Amino acid sequence: MTTIKLHNTKSRSKEAFAPIDPQNVRMYVCGPTVYDRAHLGNARPVVVFDVLFRLLRHVYGADHVTYARNFTDVDDKINARAAESGREIGEITAETTQWFLDDMGALGALEPTHMPRATQYIPQMVAMIADLIDRGHAYAAEGHVLFAVDSWREGYGQLSGRSVDDMIAGARVEVAPYKKNPMDFVLWKPSDAEQPGWESPWGRGRPGWHIECSAMSHDLLGESFDIHGGGNDLMFPHHENEIAQSCCANPKGEFARYWLHNEMLQVEGKKMSKSLGNFFTVRDLLDKGVPGEVVRFVFLQTHYRKPMDWTEKKAAEAEATLRKWRALTAGIEPTASAAAAVVDALADDLNTAGVIAEMHKLAAAGDAAGLLAAGQLLGLLSEDMGAWAKGPVVDLSAHEAQLFAARQAAMETKDFAEVDRLKAAYTEAGLEVRMSKTGVELVPGTGFDAAKLEALA
Repeated sequence: MTTIKLHNTKSRSKEAFAPIDPQNVRMYVCGPTVYDRAHLGNARPVVVFDVLFRLLRHVYGADHVTYARNFTDVDDKINARAAESGREIGEITAETTQWFLDDMGALGALEPTHMPRATQYIPQMVAMIADLIDRGHAYAAEGHVLFAVDSWREGYGQLSGRSVDDMIAGARVEVAPYKKNPMDFVLWKPSDAEQPGWESPWGRGRPGWHIECSAMSHDLLGESFDIHGGGNDLMFPHHENEIAQSCCANPKGEFARYWLHNEMLQVEGKKMSKSLGNFFTVRDLLDKGVPGEVVRFVFLQTHYRKPMDWTEKKAAEAEATLRKWRALTAGIEPTASAAAAVVDALADDLNTAGVIAEMHKLAAAGDAAGLLAAGQLLGLLSEDMGAWAKGPVVDLSAHEAQLFAARQAAMETKDFAEVDRLKAAYTEAGLEVRMSKTGVELVPGTGFDAAKLEALA
């Protein structure tokens, strides 16, 4: 059996993955808060852990992997959106949940085994909070219930590598008068008449954010499971608080054995933000005509533990590569399994860039069946994602030869007017022009227009 190696945030090292039960490999990933469209950065963990889900299914069998990813559908951001719009909270969360599933499906993400909504697990959260109070790890104060960090001082901070004292010294947390310690965090908070709320032993209220995942993962996966994942922005405080709650409520369990965190996303070398004007959603890209498969391919070119830079150039290159690979694999059946080199690369801490390098080798060797098997392991080249690439495959070799000949002539005459004319025409048709001493390459971009190209003939 293939040995999977994963970088465990908790140990800060790459470890051989050994599931608790190979017949039921279990993974939990923190999902979205559903109040708006998912932006491009939200999509990165979805694709990363979809690839891990596919790898686990490949190694252990599809029927032996359980993947849970939650929806946070009770949150102050959702409340604010409802107040702004005048719409019902349930209407907003139902709509945005479906938006998320549609957009992530367009990126080729498989639906997890379980997709729990936080509002479906309020009784489990109340029971866990009550148990934490009974065990001396939480306390009620002014309608709130807070986790007492001092009650588990020996364990708190192990994931993020911070001591409680250091965290207090640099804390940017709400120092409410009812807190015994500035680092104590909310498990339950009161709701007014305008806010969603549920009855509890501490009055009508709603859960804090962190308790949601602890209660849902426990109910679906047990007190010990294999993998917990998410973006590295969740490492502290969210994941740190999850560990504290879960380990104190279930002291005989391990909670999650392996912790995986993906790095953040940039756009054209800069942090994505509305103030910089480079903020966009997955749906924005799809509506602009960027295929979901292209978005996925760009993501997979960068290792999940490295910052990923989205650029238009990468998107154009990804589209060109996928067009060529789809043309090569058209009408071909994949091999029964991806090549060993492909699986080994992916099993080495999800080295998706290494897999893509192997795919280039397979394409160069003309191994269409092997290329297709490798692509499908990554969630690429599937039939249901290929509508964007269907249609006649355009042979650009004559145009490349024409431009190369014009360039060679211009080198002699020093008159580059014809070269400039052709380059402008090809660019207008949506082609990227790449010129070198040895030749010319025309690469279709996302705006490629075959009709404009035909007009040049």
